[in-house]
Amino acid sequence: MKFRLAGSPREFDVELTPIGGGSARARIDGEDEVVIEIEPVAASAAIVRIGRRTARILWARQLGSILLAAGPAQFEFIPVEPRSARRAHGLAAPDITAPMPGKVVKLPVTQGQRVAAGDVLVVLEAMKMETALLAESAAVVKEIRAEIGQMVDHGAVLLVLSPAPSPSPGATGPPTD
Repeated sequence: MKFRLAGSPREFDVELTPIGGGSARARIDGEDEVVIEIEPVAASAAIVRIGRRTARILWARQLGSILLAAGPAQFEFIPVEPRSARRAHGLAAPDITAPMPGKVVKLPVTQGQRVAAGDVLVVLEAMKMETALLAESAAVVKEIRAEIGQMVDHGAVLLVLSPAPSPSPGATGPPTD
């Protein structure tokens, strides 16, 4: 899969091949392959070991990008793929997680509500700035795990989505009597 770092035109070709037991082989831009060990510690966090180096990795998906924190470093990666390769159905990320510690200030959705790509799901306030987390694709709000006024940690699961139901085959519009 190809990614680019936000704000940069350079693309990275990333190959990850699971080898079992929480390990994978990784190769970036065809360079030497390395074995990485991944130990999950939370829904969006893991301890990653590459050789003798160890880092705690935290991540969150946001509309069209992946936010990643490794130690004190923070990155935003944008998947680069042709439009035809994008999924027509399903969800890229069923869990909506907090990309940073903050306070939930708006929660404009309800459990069972259908949402469209780009709809605001939750708004967090951190350092006197508001960040809206948006739906990446059409979905249904399956579970709400946060409430207005709640303080949340980075990586906390705020909402769980499920894929939007597909229209029934042959349906062309609203039912008629």
